[in-house]
Amino acid sequence: MMTYASSARQPDPEPRPTWSRGAERPADGREPGAASSAVNDSNVVPITAAHTARQGAARHADTSLPTPETPAKGKKSTPTAGKMRADALRMLGCVRIATVRQMAQVITGEGSDGRSYVRRAMVELAKLGLAETNGKDGKHQIWNLTPAGQKALADGNELPPRPKAGTGAKAVRAGFGPHAVAVTDTILAYTDTVLGGRREYLTDWQVEVNHAIKETGLSFNTDAVLTVPTKTSEVRLFELDNGTMSQARLAKEVWDYERYAGHRVWEGARGTIGGTYPFWQRHRYTRSKTFPRLHVILAGKAEHLLDNRLQALTAAVQGITVAVWANTLPRLQRGEPWYEIGVDDPHRRRSRYPEAVGR
Repeated sequence: MMTYASSARQPDPEPRPTWSRGAERPADGREPGAASSAVNDSNVVPITAAHTARQGAARHADTSLPTPETPAKGKKSTPTAGKMRADALRMLGCVRIATVRQMAQVITGEGSDGRSYVRRAMVELAKLGLAETNGKDGKHQIWNLTPAGQKALADGNELPPRPKAGTGAKAVRAGFGPHAVAVTDTILAYTDTVLGGRREYLTDWQVEVNHAIKETGLSFNTDAVLTVPTKTSEVRLFELDNGTMSQARLAKEVWDYERYAGHRVWEGARGTIGGTYPFWQRHRYTRSKTFPRLHVILAGKAEHLLDNRLQALTAAVQGITVAVWANTLPRLQRGEPWYEIGVDDPHRRRSRYPEAVGR
């Protein structure tokens, strides 16, 4: 059992999402009531493997990867070859990089048998010039879309717009494939254990999302961003360390989020007093009441070493003024609780960063 300093505590479990992409509103046109659907961050439900995410009563333009029906005895539930190719394209459009193992986990319900079906689908997509493999994670080939594959998704209006999204091919060729594969494992584990199903919310993820403030020179990429709104925030941020960073570097990346959240901009018409506002709330997450929670996931090492890194990170970010939850990938995959190592405190954050200068 891992022991933490008093600065770290297990937080209340994750809130349910209010509604998923594609879910229609009720017939009367009103938003679901707070008691029935929109759950505040302080009013949450337990995280368990059986947790079922709320779905809308009807679907419109649903681009999710549906859960295969449980097959009758002796029968297969594998999608048709064409549908499997389409599902593989959609998944790669969301997570950018994946192995056949990961795609089979989502697209089929047949374990190792499903991998052979997915493998054949990927060979066909490669022949069509829509997908390619540029490296391996151990003995598993890593697949990504080609520019033609991205264009096919865009032309079919299969995913929400993802401006400037790369294919991931350069990263794999450069040797960064294992990190990207671990990010995909994180997405699948979180979607499975927290959101209640690997497929339903897959299209709500984006990877390698840039956050930058030109005036200060601050710029960093968030490994994954989940757009499933709660009552207080429209996204959740995910940062993964695959055991390749020093502890100091990892802590700096977490503190970068506070620096980003703390930057304020001055606004006001000429001749008026004006005022200052958080940059993120004015120009990035305009529908959020609080700065999005940062989830830090540790992977790439033996579990006891990941536990040591988690304790070190807890100490290194003590006093941070943004909400930070941390976990290891193995614990996340088992559906175990997160550790809260940072609490959102906008008032203390404002006193820590200087005010923007007006005209």
